[in-house]
Amino acid sequence: MTAETRVGIGYDAHRFAGARTLVLGGVTFPGEPGLAGHSDADVLAHAVIDSVIGAAGLGDIGRHFPDDDPLFADADSIALLGQAASLAAEAGWRVVNVDVTVICERPRLAPHVAQMAERLGGALNVDQNRVNVKATTNEGMGFIGRGEGIAAVAVALVAHA
Repeated sequence: MTAETRVGIGYDAHRFAGARTLVLGGVTFPGEPGLAGHSDADVLAHAVIDSVIGAAGLGDIGRHFPDDDPLFADADSIALLGQAASLAAEAGWRVVNVDVTVICERPRLAPHVAQMAERLGGALNVDQNRVNVKATTNEGMGFIGRGEGIAAVAVALVAHA
């Protein structure tokens, strides 16, 4: 018998904040402006968190890691992702795979996608070949195209453990 599976979708966007260090998928980008947010503002990790929590039927990131809770001020989003994966596991779900697209005009992400997949996979307790990280631009359109921020969309597949 095939295990029950579910799919969850996550989306997040943050504007640039300048004075912070940019963190995407748990990888820091020195010299790039950071993103505004209560935690480390890792937009990629936040989208993955929402996709995993959603697939497990556990609400959304704000329910578990509210942005008005001082406990999560400047929190490491990869650690939060690990907690999200644990919540899913406690509810009887294991992550099968994750696919995420980061939408930004800069920085160039291609040289860093393997390291991001490794960090995300470690937090999710899955092999990095089950985590796919892609990047695209917004072709100069909208807030992303104007260089005002970064967005990410993620899909997670979970299976009943």
